[in-house]
Amino acid sequence: MGCLSVDERFKNIDYNIAFIKERIAEAAVKSSRSYGDIDFMAVTKTVEPIFINRAIENGLNLIGENKVQELLSKKPYLNLDKCEANLIGHLQTNKVRQIVGEVSLIESVDSLKLASEISKRSVAKDLVTECLIEVNIGGENSKTGISVGELDEMLCQIAEMPGIKVCGLMTIPPICDNDAELFKYFSKMHKIFIDIKDKKLDNTDISILSMGMSGDYEQAILCGSNHVRIGSAIFGPRLY
Repeated sequence: MGCLSVDERFKNIDYNIAFIKERIAEAAVKSSRSYGDIDFMAVTKTVEPIFINRAIENGLNLIGENKVQELLSKKPYLNLDKCEANLIGHLQTNKVRQIVGEVSLIESVDSLKLASEISKRSVAKDLVTECLIEVNIGGENSKTGISVGELDEMLCQIAEMPGIKVCGLMTIPPICDNDAELFKYFSKMHKIFIDIKDKKLDNTDISILSMGMSGDYEQAILCGSNHVRIGSAIFGPRLY
């Protein structure tokens, strides 16, 4: 990708987005939904603004950045009039002050300490920050996210916090050897999502289930995901 001209990369982005839209639509229909029921997020880590804007020109209305500083440095160069920006990577509490008010959604709340800091900084700015709770569905020590067993208690405690609203759940499953194993994790997460949604807890509006990336978004949609995060399948391998 690094050797391609700008025009060649534009053509690749155009083709990739059209292809992914078709695949999302097909998976949505198989799960008794439509393309419009699925949030198609472009993950833009290490991607230059010129190429992000090309994706936006192709009708994508949601981008996700992993790092606070990278998002803030790119933001002035992005055409965000008709596109929302979310933070999807691990958020350190000392970066909360910088990001509150700068994104539509924080997708990676993985501790009460972080939620409390978001609440504090949001109240100071007189706004409500919407977020997703990151669940470590595979119980992996190498990944962030709360355990399934901690979720109910965490939601109950966040419900008492001002300035923060939980809008759903996010997960990244373990690397799986086959689709059957992958479906097991995605289906478990979807069941948890439905259970939490049915409880109608205070200070929550559970409507987003974020799971599925470039390599498994179709499987995730088949299992109930309505929010997929796709980076390399759009822009090519990340350039570091």
